[in-house]
Amino acid sequence: MLMKIKSIVSLALLSAILLSCKKENPAEKEEEGDKPTTNQSPYLHKIYDFKQAPGQFTNDLVKTDILIGSAGNGLVSLGGFGGYIIFGFDHSVTNSSGADLGIYGNPLIGIGMEFSEPGIVCVMQDQNKNGLPDDMWYELAGSEYNDQATIKNYKITYYKPSKLTDDIRWTDNQGKEGLVLRNQFHTQDYFPSWATTNEISFTGTLIKNTLAPGEIITNKPFNFGYADNGSSEYVSLQEQFGRGYNTFDIDWAVDATGKKVTLASIDFVKVYTGQNSNGNPFSPDNDNDRSRYIGEISTEFGGAVDLKLLKNK
Repeated sequence: MLMKIKSIVSLALLSAILLSCKKENPAEKEEEGDKPTTNQSPYLHKIYDFKQAPGQFTNDLVKTDILIGSAGNGLVSLGGFGGYIIFGFDHSVTNSSGADLGIYGNPLIGIGMEFSEPGIVCVMQDQNKNGLPDDMWYELAGSEYNDQATIKNYKITYYKPSKLTDDIRWTDNQGKEGLVLRNQFHTQDYFPSWATTNEISFTGTLIKNTLAPGEIITNKPFNFGYADNGSSEYVSLQEQFGRGYNTFDIDWAVDATGKKVTLASIDFVKVYTGQNSNGNPFSPDNDNDRSRYIGEISTEFGGAVDLKLLKNK
């Protein structure tokens, strides 16, 4: 979503208030993480990969190093469905009682103007001990994981347009096709510069769209288990600390078949955009005055924290 629009809407709301937000299955608990946690930073330490899907913030000159070592220094957009970021800490994150991870985003949470852009979170243990995220990913099953509308193993393919000014076409493995819509606010190439071919694909879990028209276009949050999601917990944390975040329990981990796995600790985290929506609640009418106002649903990522370490600081 257009981050600039979020700021404008928030200011408008404030004014109104003044006048009257896959490899070996480690199903058995292994030893606690090999990386020591003493005197380590609670914040993410390294970005291993960052692949934006097509979108209005794709190819903007955003540096992911602003996310390292703290939270609140900025945001990166992951683009449309499947766009992702992979990161790790300078230690193994231990699976202890309660929430283990906090992930920062930028959902709108004001009543009547809710706009979330939910990202699915996966975790990995460094099973082969090579320090790289090349083992098995396990999804942290959020509130929509078992919903009938959720599609597992969803695959989308985006096609590079022949002209910069064209919308970006996509097809999926459900027999559907559509467009990532361009808008007047962002005129750069929406097809990612990292791509070396004229088409790119992403695979993951697709959760249902919650986009709705109205005086203000909204995209309602889910109950729990997603990044950049204005859940009731996020709202509570924002009220308590001045900035909200979404929390995640490593105990939510499931394998590719949906079976629960038990992980003593994790070393890598992946966040990817979980909805496929061009931000147009009037679709298939792409010529409505507001069809291109919001932009695609694209998870915004603002950093991550090991909650147990944060509490001990």
